Amino acid sequence: MKTVIIFLVCLIATTAEALKIEITKGEVRPDPIAIVNFYSEDSEARGIGSDIAEVVGNDLVNSGLFELTPEGSYIQKEESVVKDGPRFADWRLLGSRFLLTGKITEEWGGKITVDFMLFDVIAGQKLIALSMSSDKKKWRKIAHMIADAVYSRVTNETGYFNTHIVYVETVSKGKNSKKRIMRMDQDGENSEALTDSSRLVLTPRYSPDGQKIAYLSYMKNSAHVYLLDLHTKKKETLGNLGEMNFAPRFSPDSKTVVMSLVKGGKSAIYKLELASRKLTQLTQHRSIDTSPCFSPDGTHIVFTSDRDAECKGEQLYIMDINGGNLRRISFDKGKYSQPVWSPRKDLIAFTKQIGGQFYIGVISPEGTGERLIAEGYLVEGADWAPNGRYLIYTKEHATSGQSQVYKVDLTGRHTQQVKTKKDASDCTWSPLLK
Repeated sequence: MKTVIIFLVCLIATTAEALKIEITKGEVRPDPIAIVNFYSEDSEARGIGSDIAEVVGNDLVNSGLFELTPEGSYIQKEESVVKDGPRFADWRLLGSRFLLTGKITEEWGGKITVDFMLFDVIAGQKLIALSMSSDKKKWRKIAHMIADAVYSRVTNETGYFNTHIVYVETVSKGKNSKKRIMRMDQDGENSEALTDSSRLVLTPRYSPDGQKIAYLSYMKNSAHVYLLDLHTKKKETLGNLGEMNFAPRFSPDSKTVVMSLVKGGKSAIYKLELASRKLTQLTQHRSIDTSPCFSPDGTHIVFTSDRDAECKGEQLYIMDINGGNLRRISFDKGKYSQPVWSPRKDLIAFTKQIGGQFYIGVISPEGTGERLIAEGYLVEGADWAPNGRYLIYTKEHATSGQSQVYKVDLTGRHTQQVKTKKDASDCTWSPLLK
């Protein structure tokens, strides 16, 4: 049965000034927020309310922009806050900047309704009054949506908590290594397998509409791109397009895939219209061109190439979607790979290797402002959160050889591991879910 989540109450406008945060420079001091366990008259629903409050708190803290006021210091309890309203003086005494509270009501058929409110403690004003209804088994999704609402109201940016991360799990290592594509919530919960481990799979990429995943799979010692429909779980190959085709990325409208095709030992960039299967060559097979990625407006493609003989390694290039107006944008030392355009269009993330050290960096499409925001023995494969403020990537540990998923914000100061049960690589972030 399809889950339906409904917003019943519109955002309440206030005269309180929304917090404005710039997190690309300097150091950001997190804002204190008190999150009261969501209250219910029903004991089972009360337990769900406690779980929801915990997940919302974890989401907000993990953004690096909030810190929790310790629950043990609360003077006013959840029932009083819901029934009598906040005693703002008590919450100011604790140093809270914001207060989040809510109520859960059991509905017929195993559903719950969650009413929640966000308050500006300093101004003593309500910032949000919203209501959501869903199957109570989907309480974690509700929690992520609440966190998105709070994040959006405070920062004036879109949230990113109600999303999925898809990655490749190493089922077994060695000569006959087995891998499968996994999907999980952005906080590492609710993991599920999307493919079995009968074939080697690599580089899954979400479509912007959230309906499909393109990925690389080996068949008869040759690599080909496949599409996985996330609704039907049906898989299909894009066809035998050349000696090998790999590194797929969707266009912003999800109707075209751009990828690399190998002919004569050299790879070039091609685009394939999914409906008509029309294949268009964009670069020549004179060098190794790979890892193409569309700009958010669909007008340009960034990719890596070793075409410049004076460079010792791959560099970043941008071209129009028809292959024209090609220009190089990276000029620093090192090898650049795996570029991916930010949803905000302002930056391109990349993997960089200098000697034996690997980095995740960002650069503007004009080739200015390059910054390295993560480093390690082997860090690679960055992908953007839907709001363009956070990145995921994978990092292999030098001693154990284990690879895991990490998140980092644009300052590079706030990094955290997203725990998975086994080795994880080739991660991709979904668009915001509905």
